[in-house]
Amino acid sequence: EQQVRAPAVQVLGAALNCVQTSRIRDTVVHDDYTIDFRMLGGEVYRNTLPGRCPGLGFEERFAYQTTTGQLCSVDTITVLQSGGAPRGPTCGLGQFVPVRYAETDG
Repeated sequence: EQQVRAPAVQVLGAALNCVQTSRIRDTVVHDDYTIDFRMLGGEVYRNTLPGRCPGLGFEERFAYQTTTGQLCSVDTITVLQSGGAPRGPTCGLGQFVPVRYAETDG
């Protein structure tokens, strides 16, 4: 069963295969499936992984390696585990969808 805890968003345009790593300001891990990449300039790209990445939502930390200056949907991330444990699972990324957080009532 999927446990998706990501906040609702509005999609702003077509998905991208890659984002420039130099423009990534920070990332927000919502669950084992969903990472929001917050960019310089205020854009947010939501990446929904094609499969569950066990431990990602718990640890909320990951590493990636790239040689092109871009992070792409063909790349992988590796969950960083706390407490000196070995690295966690390596998981594939999905496409980067430009989004804006939906307004919530209340």
